[in-house]
Amino acid sequence: MIKIEKKSKRIRARDVNIDFSKHYTVDEALGLIKDRANAKFDETVEVVFACNIDPRKGDQNIRGMVELPAGTGRSVRIAVFAQGEQAQQARDAGAEVVGDLDLIDEVQKGRIDFDLCIATPPMMAHLSKLGKILGPKQLMPNPKLGTVTMNVAGAIQSAKKGQVSLRAEKQGIVHAILGKASFATQALEQNFAAVQAALLEMKPEGVKGHLIKRAFLSSTMGFSLTLDLNKGLS
Repeated sequence: MIKIEKKSKRIRARDVNIDFSKHYTVDEALGLIKDRANAKFDETVEVVFACNIDPRKGDQNIRGMVELPAGTGRSVRIAVFAQGEQAQQARDAGAEVVGDLDLIDEVQKGRIDFDLCIATPPMMAHLSKLGKILGPKQLMPNPKLGTVTMNVAGAIQSAKKGQVSLRAEKQGIVHAILGKASFATQALEQNFAAVQAALLEMKPEGVKGHLIKRAFLSSTMGFSLTLDLNKGLS
């Protein structure tokens, strides 16, 4: 016998009169997601792009950063691996965790209380030993993401303002947060436009035709809505 999972009262109220077969414009989708975000906390709004790439090929990967004009709506704890002047700059710029070899030892012991890592180029040789720890958590500093730099203050300021990473996962999926459900629709639209533009700028040269095949908007505890690719996407 097939067991039919019953929807909770909250989910039934959330999904009532929603046409999941429809392709929505960005503003339509955001309006519904904001209106139906009925969790007991401020849900995060996210966009997911299905891209016409094969990440297994070295020339078809996507990786970079984009600064959201309206911010992310959440605080970010930043760790900086630096020495001397750059370490002091990191502290002055508001990094929550700053260190060099001592911080590497702490991470090796499993003490990871940060959301983003920034490192100066001289520290990267020492950080190689943390690859198996930070890599799976997508925390390893990377020049393409702007997290390996001598300008640690600038990197910290960008991250605090609302910088997010775009990274192709398996099957060419790229996702990014757009902010909180409590944001004004216009703010979420601005963030969406920034992410979309940045993604299209990262289109690998070897990709023929449109980069984006499908796109979806959702919230943390909400439904996923398919976007109309003919309106506002390329």
